Amino acid sequence: MSESQETLLLKIKEQGDLVRKLKAAKESNEKVKTIKNPYGDLEELNKHLSQFSYVCDYMPCKIDIEIQSSLGSNIDFQKYPYLKRWWYHMRSFNDSERSQLPERHPNCKINKISNDKSIDQQIQEEVSKLLALKAQLSSEDAPPTKFVLKTAKGTRDYNPQQMTIRNNVLQKIITVFKRHGAECIDTPVFELKDVLTGKYGEDSKLIYDLKDQGGEILSLRYDLTVPLARYLAMNKINTLKRYHIAKVYRRDNPAMTRGRYREFYQCDFDIAGQYDLMVPDAECLKVVTEILDALDIGKYVLKVNHRRLLDGMFEACGVPNDKFRSTCSTVDKLDKSPWEEVRTEMINEKGVAPEAADRIGEYVRLNGGIELVDKLMQDEKLSKSKAAIEGLEGIKLLLHYCDLLGIKDKILFDLSLARGLDYYTGVIYEAVLTHPIKIGNEDQTIGSIAGGGRYDNLVGMFDSKNKQVPCVGVSIGVERVFSVLEARLAAGDISVRTSDVHVYVASAQKNFLDERMRICAELWNAGIETEQSYKKNPKMLNQLQHCEENGIPLAVILGESELKRGIVKIRNITTRQEEEVPRENLVQELKSRIELLDLKDVNGPLPK
Repeated sequence: MSESQETLLLKIKEQGDLVRKLKAAKESNEKVKTIKNPYGDLEELNKHLSQFSYVCDYMPCKIDIEIQSSLGSNIDFQKYPYLKRWWYHMRSFNDSERSQLPERHPNCKINKISNDKSIDQQIQEEVSKLLALKAQLSSEDAPPTKFVLKTAKGTRDYNPQQMTIRNNVLQKIITVFKRHGAECIDTPVFELKDVLTGKYGEDSKLIYDLKDQGGEILSLRYDLTVPLARYLAMNKINTLKRYHIAKVYRRDNPAMTRGRYREFYQCDFDIAGQYDLMVPDAECLKVVTEILDALDIGKYVLKVNHRRLLDGMFEACGVPNDKFRSTCSTVDKLDKSPWEEVRTEMINEKGVAPEAADRIGEYVRLNGGIELVDKLMQDEKLSKSKAAIEGLEGIKLLLHYCDLLGIKDKILFDLSLARGLDYYTGVIYEAVLTHPIKIGNEDQTIGSIAGGGRYDNLVGMFDSKNKQVPCVGVSIGVERVFSVLEARLAAGDISVRTSDVHVYVASAQKNFLDERMRICAELWNAGIETEQSYKKNPKMLNQLQHCEENGIPLAVILGESELKRGIVKIRNITTRQEEEVPRENLVQELKSRIELLDLKDVNGPLPK
């Protein structure tokens, strides 16, 4: 590097340091201003907040908490609607989440308003000087930029063994779906943002928004249920039994080891149409049991409840109507948090009276079977609620149908089950593994493995005449199944084949490439999965070792003396037994042997 280039790089470094110092000074200055005087001009703050969506692209920091505290609650939100949005967005974070917020987020947008114009102008001028210095460096002389190869946060790659496990799991699930007469559909990976907005309650903040790329405001799909409702309404479909397996996206905090990602597969089974009460609902539960039995990853229980019963319970306990959905979302956390924490959130953040929360606590600890339904029907408070009685009658009928389908022993009526999504209207259910999974020498708790329910009003939201198409469905949590099986694979508890090749064409001597290729073509044309070495004269030991390492069960071995006699050898890789067969009978002989092989075990079945 020349002396002039070294001098230029030194100037760029000094100029960059100056810009960073100015920006740090500005941020420090703004922080003081924000805390002491959090934008006394509410009109200006409201205007500033109108630029942002609080569904996805705004993550707060502790500065926001200090601003909210300083503003107080005596604000006329009718005059400042965007300030109201921000205010309630901030309230959606509980104490635990607030304690984990950073001191200052890199994209702390609310603090970008600054009354200090001079420092802004100075920063702009110094940045221009920095860019001018950088422009003097030619692209080939510029210092290399450090680039880290990695997948985006909450996503991952899958190697051939992992994909084999995933495909085996999905095939078992699809087999069950088809057994029940479901048809397959697909929808775009992104939807108009308005399609998704307002359908997921508090989870709406996890939707991924996309930048405007052509006159439409779009978001990545959050699940497969809302796109199905849009599909039914748009195409005027009144009845459909469908399955859909595809990736969905959530702007969540990933926990990769527990199968929690930002991009992941969902496997949905749904029945749309006007049918008799609880008949399709019971079939959805039957589908779940068949899938979990086929996957055989552990003992499970199917918890069921009813949204109408929950509404009636909240009503009987004294919760105002406008707090039903938010209270329901809080109750939904009981599978992860103790009742004391849920009660605190219910009172402090959702505005439920302490005595109402205590009454709710008495109910949500209950679970059982038909006897619990009968007991609750005689409950003094619940018996006065039409919604509660409607829900209890529905659960009673559902349990009866489950008995007829032979799955009653796997069903648990559980009043703590709430499922936080806003679109559920009737029965809700969730499959939970009841025991930790043994992986190597460790026990892992998996929890919920499937969930779903009835959503009768969702399709009508997309219809201009509000025409309703009742729906019920279930989603299988395949990512958690994958994580269990992949952990077992890593621990050496299971093994899999990554290809379906049944036959390897090998040669014991040199100069047999032409004959190997003729036989490969013949076997491929006959529909037999076949491989050979891409080397002209491979070593015999290497060819047989390839078969053993990749689980290929049969090898066709060519030799000069055998071909002169019009025969070839077929070798069983596992037993190492060889047998001579006429060359013209090779295809038929291989097909017969393949049929006799236990291909299910060869392909690495899911563990029993």
